[in-house]
Amino acid sequence: MKHALILAAILPLSACAIVPNSPIVDSQHEVAQQGSLVGLLRPVQLGRVVVTPMRVTEDSRCPQNVQCVHAGRVVVETRIDGPGWRQTQPLVLGEPHSVRDVRVTLVEVQPAMRVDPRITSAQYRFRFSPD
Repeated sequence: MKHALILAAILPLSACAIVPNSPIVDSQHEVAQQGSLVGLLRPVQLGRVVVTPMRVTEDSRCPQNVQCVHAGRVVVETRIDGPGWRQTQPLVLGEPHSVRDVRVTLVEVQPAMRVDPRITSAQYRFRFSPD
């Protein structure tokens, strides 16, 4: 009887095991596969980390069909979750970023910049790549 009680107490805990080499992600959304275009607050698996674009802090790209002196840039505040760690970093479109032996690059931002109407947060989509 004593062994049955111990076993009954241990079995439910075995279902809650944490895999030590997997990122801990607290999101309401399913984690998308690597290579997917994702919206804000949508996590995507990127090798051994999970990357989540949190918010666009700068979008100064040149609008379509407009001649600009400077191409501009996009900066996205991005949460990077690794096994047992988390960092939030501003990622610039096309510039690799290294954190804890992991390289992450924001490689695509959609839609293209336009003059009117302005892009809303809900319309943005991002693609990341491990380098």
